[in-house]
Amino acid sequence: MAPSLFRSLIRCIFGSLILASVLASGAALSETRSIETAYGPVSVEGTPERIVTLYEGALDTAIASGIKPVGAVITRGGSSVAEYIQMQAGDISIVGTPGETNIEAVIGLAPDIILAPSYTTEEQFRLLSRIAPTIVPEVTMFQADSWKQEARVYAKALGRAEAGEASIAEVENRISEVARLMDGILAENDRKTALIRWMPQGPLVMAKGLFSASLLTAVGFNVDDAGIVKDGRPHSHPLSQENLGLIDHQWVFLATLNADGKEALSAAQTSPAFQRMQANRNDRVITVNGQLWTSASGPIAALNILADISDALTSAAAQ
Repeated sequence: MAPSLFRSLIRCIFGSLILASVLASGAALSETRSIETAYGPVSVEGTPERIVTLYEGALDTAIASGIKPVGAVITRGGSSVAEYIQMQAGDISIVGTPGETNIEAVIGLAPDIILAPSYTTEEQFRLLSRIAPTIVPEVTMFQADSWKQEARVYAKALGRAEAGEASIAEVENRISEVARLMDGILAENDRKTALIRWMPQGPLVMAKGLFSASLLTAVGFNVDDAGIVKDGRPHSHPLSQENLGLIDHQWVFLATLNADGKEALSAAQTSPAFQRMQANRNDRVITVNGQLWTSASGPIAALNILADISDALTSAAAQ
């Protein structure tokens, strides 16, 4: 090959490489997102593919946004992710519990991003951030729109902001549908309810701001926690059988987490105190899955809870 031709070829190749590098750099820059979190802005590049979630709502939002995480924590009272989302989550690796993360398991999954709960401490955040960019939403818990705020932060971090908004809109549309169903079935003065989780130690009254309780409110129920749930807490202390009168409402949505809770509830249902409850006498004690109703959050969980509410209303109309 002639020297001049060789030099021309080298210049062409070198120029192409520079152009490719510039384009790649530009693409990378355009794909870098700054996510506002509880501990300052976190930069996320590109579209994460290996996602680890340390919170039920983060797993739900990721799947609702079209992404299947590689790792998650178990649900409360269970040994895997919540039953309602197991099929969509598939063969997902478990990296701890809601209260304790297995750091070695997280490292082993080589995540591109970690989605953590809003109650993550700064020390935990710093530790997790050494593994991968870690997203901790700055969200006040137990507010009616807490789950929407979380979903938007997680979806944006995953590069799926539009999909996240679409999933929230789907829930809002479904809320409107169930609210219209409610208006056609129940009078305004026939909607007082409480959400209870029955444990072996006794029934816990769940906070009015809890995810599922806020959905009950959104469709038109009057959720009453009897004023015994302290601010910032998800539930009360266990009630005694004698104090069941505090939640003697027209409706009771009653959840259990696992077999132990179901056994305790079964025993309690034969007690005189339970038998006297007006919701029991009127066949308006609605038993629901506690993993969904008292532990989950996110768009997919919301649609499942709204389906349960719709079924309960339809059954009441048929009585």
